[in-house]
Amino acid sequence: MDTKEAAFKKIFEANSKKIYHLCYGYTGDDDAANDLMQETFLKVWQNLDKFRNQAQISTWIYRIAVNTCLTYLRSEKRQAKDELTPQIAENEKEEYSEKNEQVALLYKCISKLEESERIIITMVLDEVPYHEIADISGISEGNLRVKIYRIKQKLTELYNHYERL
Repeated sequence: MDTKEAAFKKIFEANSKKIYHLCYGYTGDDDAANDLMQETFLKVWQNLDKFRNQAQISTWIYRIAVNTCLTYLRSEKRQAKDELTPQIAENEKEEYSEKNEQVALLYKCISKLEESERIIITMVLDEVPYHEIADISGISEGNLRVKIYRIKQKLTELYNHYERL
């Protein structure tokens, strides 16, 4: 096994579970989460040579995963609009639970945050310990707590704004 393969295997083992949870958080679907996790790690493999060690590798992987999920969600929405007949769309609206709507709205709000904020709040939702988030994001735990507080405030404002629409 060459060094790139060995490095990739280590990276995958250290991060795949967290990335799966991240993808599952965006999709709520096991198959889609697995597909997105695989797509994320395919991008990691393809771009491993380009990783510059300016951030921790886990931060870089989270960035790739968040962008992969957001791209997927945008394309899913477009496809859903094209494919649904009015009758099916009406039935699906009725079946859509309030909780799913709230979760979808939360992720819509998260997608409006700056990239660094998206990564941090996603890790918080994934229940990654604060000291790990601090290591991954490269900021002190004290600053992280302040940043998370501000992100939550921003999310609350966004959520309330969209809920009124």
